Amino acid sequence: MKDIIVRGAPAEYVCKSGVLDELENKLLIRNINRVLIVSGVKSWNAASHYLPNLKNIHVTHIFYHGECSLTEITRVANLAQFNIVDAIIGVGGGKVLDVVKAAACISETKAILIPTLASNCAPWTPLSVIYTDEGKMTHYDVYPMSVDILLIEPRILVEAPIPLLIAGIGDTIAKWYEADVQISKLTDPSVALKVAHHTAKLCANEMFENAQQAIRDAKEQKLSNAFLKVVESIIMLGGMVGGFGDHFGRTAGAHSIHNGMTIVPESHKALHGSKVAYGILVQLLLEQKESEVERLFGFYKEIGLPTTLHELNISAEWIDDIAEHSTREEESIHQMRSAKMTATEVAIAIRKLESR
Repeated sequence: MKDIIVRGAPAEYVCKSGVLDELENKLLIRNINRVLIVSGVKSWNAASHYLPNLKNIHVTHIFYHGECSLTEITRVANLAQFNIVDAIIGVGGGKVLDVVKAAACISETKAILIPTLASNCAPWTPLSVIYTDEGKMTHYDVYPMSVDILLIEPRILVEAPIPLLIAGIGDTIAKWYEADVQISKLTDPSVALKVAHHTAKLCANEMFENAQQAIRDAKEQKLSNAFLKVVESIIMLGGMVGGFGDHFGRTAGAHSIHNGMTIVPESHKALHGSKVAYGILVQLLLEQKESEVERLFGFYKEIGLPTTLHELNISAEWIDDIAEHSTREEESIHQMRSAKMTATEVAIAIRKLESR
């Protein structure tokens, strides 16, 4: 069995209303006196009225350019070094936070994350998914240090667009199916892998139990127990699966199908978690688990996750290309079994799904 490295959690994590009022003190006790804040325009509009005035901190604020690419990471890292900052604060969704984590590693500064969406586990994990400037996924990088501070202000998240919450639910359900297909095959998994496996199952259980109510409550901007459980499952539990499971817990077939979809320009409008959710269905067909596909079909329909390529704005003419790209040598779909997964098998599974 391959060795794993456990990167279980940020150095500090807090999820509560009003937590951002404590930001300045948390910075000062760490001797952080100069910061670069990186945000999206929409995320800044969503979060800025919850952020305190940092009276004793020198602040430089920039907007990111829309993609977690090597170009953008380098730009932010250079600005962090030019401004001699002690930390980079990311305010935004997954791509903003991934840029910040990467730039902090390059510039040897701390990463402080304030998510504005519960759409994936990016706030928790010490890795970044890297895309080209045009939005095609190329690889992901894992960093030797964890996030220093992760602060979740749930009032920001409950005001976020509902489709992003639904996408986060899809991404989190995938944690179970992608971890289970790998860890369940091991005859004597380590304690860390057992933690990852149990946490992945908890991800799915929390989604099946609370997702529908959480979505209803979010539509009313109600901070309910169901909403908070879903938010923390998406961010914390989802991040723990990869944090303790390493390559056995992060990705398998579903994320490879997502990666394959990124070659389709029209797919860039579809949300990450929505594409991953579709990828789960393809993975399950490859595993010949049709009864589980039936179960998920009903759940997807109830909460609004996609079951067809059309719902992802992808034409069926792309199926063979998606299959080829999702079975590249470096893709995690090959971790599903000892033999390599073929593009032909993936294309057949996608067409079978589309014909339902």
